Amino acid sequence: MTGWRNPFLADSENPIAHGRCDQRDSTDLSGPVPDGAEVLAEDDRQYTWLGPGHFGGLISGPYPGGRRTIWSNGRECIAKLDHDTLEVLATYDLSHERPDEPSSTQADWEAGVAGLDEGVHGHDDAPVMHAADLAARFMTGLDGVYALLDHEHTLFLGRKRAVVAYAEADRTDPCSPLVELARWEKPDGIAGSFVGVNMTPDGRLVLSTDHGWLVSLARDFSDHVAVRLPGAVESDGHGKRDVAAEHCVRMEAERGNTGYGWVRTSLCCDADGGVYASSADHTHRVAWTGDRFSFDEADGAWSAPYRNGTGRGSGTTPSLMGDDPGGDRFVVIGDGDEVVNITLFWRDAIPDDWECLPGAPSRRIAGLGPAHMGDPERPEIQTEQSITVAGWGAMTVDNEPASRPDWLPQRGARLLCFFLGHHDRFRPSGMHKYEWDPEARTLREAWVADVASPNSVPYVSLGADTVYTCGTRDGRWTIEAVDWTTGEPRGHWVVGDSRFNTLGAGVHLDGDGRIVFGNAFGKTRILRTP
Repeated sequence: MTGWRNPFLADSENPIAHGRCDQRDSTDLSGPVPDGAEVLAEDDRQYTWLGPGHFGGLISGPYPGGRRTIWSNGRECIAKLDHDTLEVLATYDLSHERPDEPSSTQADWEAGVAGLDEGVHGHDDAPVMHAADLAARFMTGLDGVYALLDHEHTLFLGRKRAVVAYAEADRTDPCSPLVELARWEKPDGIAGSFVGVNMTPDGRLVLSTDHGWLVSLARDFSDHVAVRLPGAVESDGHGKRDVAAEHCVRMEAERGNTGYGWVRTSLCCDADGGVYASSADHTHRVAWTGDRFSFDEADGAWSAPYRNGTGRGSGTTPSLMGDDPGGDRFVVIGDGDEVVNITLFWRDAIPDDWECLPGAPSRRIAGLGPAHMGDPERPEIQTEQSITVAGWGAMTVDNEPASRPDWLPQRGARLLCFFLGHHDRFRPSGMHKYEWDPEARTLREAWVADVASPNSVPYVSLGADTVYTCGTRDGRWTIEAVDWTTGEPRGHWVVGDSRFNTLGAGVHLDGDGRIVFGNAFGKTRILRTP
């Protein structure tokens, strides 16, 4: 089985970003396998226009009668879709969140994606300028990316300054209108913008801010507990320095509005009250006791440094590996080195005979797997995707463009992979998997696959022994299927133009084992069953 299920989340395969509270991006379900290279026709797929920023797709538990819905949070609206058809059942307009910005139209979205598909085999910089315009118009200041759907059909978003709950006027009716149920404004004493959201085993929300605050919040917003992560504030001999705030200011100056806070990514939670978060150079296990956060080792809490040669920290949400309380259990991140390392930390007590690994800044680190995509001489590679974990395997992908125009600053490299990863000159390629050997107690390289995954969060079907990701071939967007055990290609579906670019979203399976994924302006399903 792939980890624990929180009973307070919706009873589905995807009630929270990255699948479950353990953030593994994997499932026991069987998914479909393509018959070699399949070019999908219109009736082989479903597509629904929704508007900008609809990356996630959270699947509800069953309503009376067994029907399900898919909830999607975007920049301009919350949408509720029929699970089987992707028909829009209800929307909630978010224009009041940005009163100075005009709402966009489907004509805007269609023009946006069309401009991305021009010159895919050429060297004209016009598509780069178009992508920059799209990013500035539709993605700058995007918030509420991480979300969860609970067992009462309530969607929770951590916006920059508030936590917001959205629900249905009638929770028994899948077609019921959506309403804003409640809003919890962040108190003045809690600094920074909300970044991550998850849920502890007692059904409380747990959230982080980019300035290093950790908040436990009752789902009815009746009470909260807040603390700073270790290292956010330090004494310098003259008083206290707010290290986290200083880091955020520095990254804003160096990187622009790109989300490089002291805490950059979401959280993961285990079944024992452990909350895992990564700050700029440490990963932390904080123990939630039911009424307070504990940093005490006696409660299982710890903080450990990771490699951080870039100084920008980890860009991956922590994921959990290992389920047996008496066996090896880890928390997995991609670190902040120039060549990102898949990094395993001992989740529980460090074995007494464990020796610190060469090059590891902490004895708690159990494995370091450089994700060089098969080229040990590669000078740099970073990933923006959570490490995909299934069984003892941990895999990441190449998010570095193959080239970059001289005039585009380094901080614009993500623009190329996210919007223009299907262009020949920018297309990255590589998937790199490591695997823990519990007998030898070592992390070994499993395989490297020459498969493009420019910006998608890959997803593993253990039932089909297959990892899926959004790739590109010959200027078209695809869904790639790779054997999880061997790394050999199992085939692919050619989905189409830039409507089908995941733009950083994850690929996952619905309740029937069909592939569903978010796009730049909508949602797509491939009509293939296991």
